Amino acid sequence: MLLLSRMLSVDRAVALSLVLFAGMLACLEAGFRTGRRLNAHRRELDGGSAVIEAAIFGLLGLLLAFSFSGGETRLDAKRELIVRETNAIGTAYLRLDLLPGNEQTEMRHLFRDYLDARLQVYETLSDHSAHAKAVVIVSRLQDEIWERAVDASRSDTSQNIGRLLLPALNEMIDVTTARSIALSTHLPFPILVLLICIALCSGVLAGYAMTKGNQRSWLHSLIYAAVISITIYAVLDLDSPYTGLIRLDAADAALQELRTTMQQTPWDSHSRTRIF
Repeated sequence: MLLLSRMLSVDRAVALSLVLFAGMLACLEAGFRTGRRLNAHRRELDGGSAVIEAAIFGLLGLLLAFSFSGGETRLDAKRELIVRETNAIGTAYLRLDLLPGNEQTEMRHLFRDYLDARLQVYETLSDHSAHAKAVVIVSRLQDEIWERAVDASRSDTSQNIGRLLLPALNEMIDVTTARSIALSTHLPFPILVLLICIALCSGVLAGYAMTKGNQRSWLHSLIYAAVISITIYAVLDLDSPYTGLIRLDAADAALQELRTTMQQTPWDSHSRTRIF
């Protein structure tokens, strides 16, 4: 259950899809053979079967549609949080100009280290040990940045640090929690199990329906199994934007560009425009 619910590896999604593909073919074959054995009772069994088949296939279609839509919504939320974090870090970095001159240099170095650590968090998602270390580093840097800002605010007679810098730092820290929760939010496991079970049931019914003809169509069986398996893979892949085929690389480029700006552009508090 944990393996499926985390959905952090494209290999797991591919493996599940391949197993589902094989299971769909097996269910199609089972349904076909069952229909052949019950061929003598076809007339009695066909009375309400069309209604049941329509209900099962309709339910499968609805579940696939809602699951895909939910995955896309979660992906969009993750993308928006990347933009929000980039803006939060950029705003807080600009507001460091409110600090006394002797505090700014060290704080800007801490911000660069912090952004490096945040990028490392998402680059090491497939490596649990490295990911945990990156999270610890982020937490330590957050505490250090916050403590330095609070100390500076105590001696700030204008109170600009408390009114402008501290809220920006608070937003920068809060968004990390939002991103962590978003990364751990996936298609609910019971819904995934229900989706797979109904897909397999539809395979049985589709195989059974094939006995109405003179012979089975392997082409239709293969296409049906492949389409359902690929669609479910796409649903799972939407929940793995850092390890799957559907990725957030373009959105993450904003953080990379911000880090490049911090690294390459020396800060001159008298020559740059302040944005508060």
